[in-house]
Amino acid sequence: MKYTTLSITGIMLASIFASLPVYGAAGEHPGTPEEEMRYKGAPVPIKPEEAVEQISPKAPAVTPEEFARAKQIFFERCAGCHGVLRKGATGKPLTPDITQEKGTAYLKTFIGYGSPAGMPNFGTAGELAEADVDLMARYLQHEPPVPPEYGMEEITASWKVIVPVDKRPKKQMNKYDLENVFSVTLRDTGQVAIIDGDTKEIINVIDTGYAVHISRLSTSGRYLYVIGRDAKVNLIDLWMETPDNVAEIKVGMEARSVETSKYKGYEDTYAIAGSYWPPQYTIMKGDTLEPLKIVSTRGMTVDTQEFHPEPRVAAIVASHEKPEFIVNVKETGKILMVNYSDLDNLNVTTINAARYLHDGGWDSTQRYFLTAANKSNKIAVVDSKTSKLAGMVDVGEIPHPGRGANFKDPKFGPVWATSHLGDDTISLIGTDPKGHEEHAWKVVRTLKGQGGGSLFIKTHPKSRHLYVDTPLNPDTKNSQTVAVFDLKNLDKPYTVLPIAEWAELGEGPKRVVQPEFNKKGDEVWFSVWSGKKEESALVIVDDKNLKLKKVIKDKRLVTPTGKFNVYNTMHDIY
Repeated sequence: MKYTTLSITGIMLASIFASLPVYGAAGEHPGTPEEEMRYKGAPVPIKPEEAVEQISPKAPAVTPEEFARAKQIFFERCAGCHGVLRKGATGKPLTPDITQEKGTAYLKTFIGYGSPAGMPNFGTAGELAEADVDLMARYLQHEPPVPPEYGMEEITASWKVIVPVDKRPKKQMNKYDLENVFSVTLRDTGQVAIIDGDTKEIINVIDTGYAVHISRLSTSGRYLYVIGRDAKVNLIDLWMETPDNVAEIKVGMEARSVETSKYKGYEDTYAIAGSYWPPQYTIMKGDTLEPLKIVSTRGMTVDTQEFHPEPRVAAIVASHEKPEFIVNVKETGKILMVNYSDLDNLNVTTINAARYLHDGGWDSTQRYFLTAANKSNKIAVVDSKTSKLAGMVDVGEIPHPGRGANFKDPKFGPVWATSHLGDDTISLIGTDPKGHEEHAWKVVRTLKGQGGGSLFIKTHPKSRHLYVDTPLNPDTKNSQTVAVFDLKNLDKPYTVLPIAEWAELGEGPKRVVQPEFNKKGDEVWFSVWSGKKEESALVIVDDKNLKLKKVIKDKRLVTPTGKFNVYNTMHDIY
C-alpha cells in the first residue's frame, strides 16, 4: 500500500490537485501528519514584510493587510515544499497560471477539506480558520512575492566568534569519550542536547538555530557543526570543559545542510553550508566560520534545460578522494563537485543527475556517493574518484535514505539500502563493481517494510540488523514502532519493536524516528518525538538481543528528532 504525506516542517500545501501525489519536506523531509501541525509553526525564515509584492489584476482582491498575513502563512507552511517562488519542488507548482485557472472555490475546497490523494483537511481539522482558507485560496492566485537577497554583507554582519581560537583549549579539558557522544536535535526549542553515550547523561543543552537539520563533525572530532532551518550555523567545541558554542553565522534565510573538509591535508580547514534561500552555498573557515566565498546555484534544469530561479542546496558531503565537496542542487537536478583547493579560482564539475535531489550517503568503500532524486524515484550514483555519474537506479516511490545503510547481502555481496516515503519497500542496490559487476548499480533485492512514511534506515558494520523507521505512516502502530530485519536471513519476516510503548509516555503522537548506533555498534538509539508540551524520550535498544536497554527522560528533551554519534558521523559509518 502506498502513502502520500506532507512535511515534518509544517508545509501547508503538498498538492493542489486531487489526482496528484503529495510530497513535502520535513526540513525537507516530506511528511507532516496532522498532529505535527499543532506543535509549533515553523519560524518565518524569510521576513514577509521584506518580500516585494506583485498584485495580479486578474486575481481575486486581497487587501494589503490580508496580503501580509498570507505571506506569513505561506513562508511558514508552504515554502519549504513548493519553494519561495512557488515554482514547485517536492510539491507541485503554485504559480498564478495554474491557480487562477482552478479558481477560488476549487482551491478553498482542497485547502479546507483535503483530498484522498493526501491533502490534509486544514479547514475542517481546525488548522486554518475559515477566513484563512479563503485568504490563501485568493492569495495563491497572485504573483509570488520575491524575498530580498542575502549576500556577503548580510552574512558577515551575522558572523560572531564567541571564543577566539587562541582562547580555546589546547587539549581536551573534559573526561568524556567524545567519540561516543551524541548530538541530539531538540527541534522546537532551537537547541541541541549533547549526551554522553556511556553514562546516558546530558552534558549540555546548547542554543542553536531553529529545528537543527543535521549535525556534522570536523575530521579531528573536535568541532561539531549544526545548522537550523533558519540558516544559522553553530560551531561547538567539544574540547571545552563543558562543550558549547564558539562561533555562529547565518548563511541565508532558510537552509538545510552543513559539512566540513575531510581530504588529507585539509582536515578541519573549511566548512560549507547550503541555503534554500537564497539558493547558494557558502564556504567558511573551519575553526571560526569566517565567510570566504558564496556561490549561487541558479541555472538550467537537467531535463528541460529551462532556467530555474530557486534551485535549493540539499545534501552536502565531503569527498575522501579529492579536496572536494559534493553538493546536491535540488530543483535543477545537478550534483556539483566543488574543489576547495583554490577558492580564488574555484573549480566546479557539474554532473547531470535527476530532479529533485535530496539526501544520500557513501557506499562502504566511501568512493561512491548514492543520493536520492526523490521525486524522480531514482538513486543517482557518483564516482567521487572520477567525478562522473556511475549509475542511475530506479527505486520505489520517494526514496528517503537519510545517509542510507551499507551491509553485505548473503547472495549479492555489498549493498546500500534506502527506504521510501511513498511506499513500503526497501531497495537494496549493489555497490561492488569489481567483485560483483553484474549487480553493481542495480536493485538486487526489494524488501517489504511496515509501510510508507519512512525517513531513516540504519545498520552498522558490527550489527546483523537493519532498522527501518516509519514515523510518517498514518497508522500509529507503524509510526510508533520500528521494523528490524535479520541481515543473515533477509527472507525472514521482520521483527517489530514497540519503541514508543517502551518509553512509557503520556499523551502525544510519539513518533519513533531515526535509529542511530553508538560507537561500539552494540546499541541503537531512537527518538520518541511528541509535541512541544508533551513528554518525549530517547529509547536505547540492545542490538544483540533487540531488548530495551535504557529510556532517557528529561524535561529538557523537548521534541527530540535527529541524533548523531560523533564517531559514526566523523567516519561516515552507516
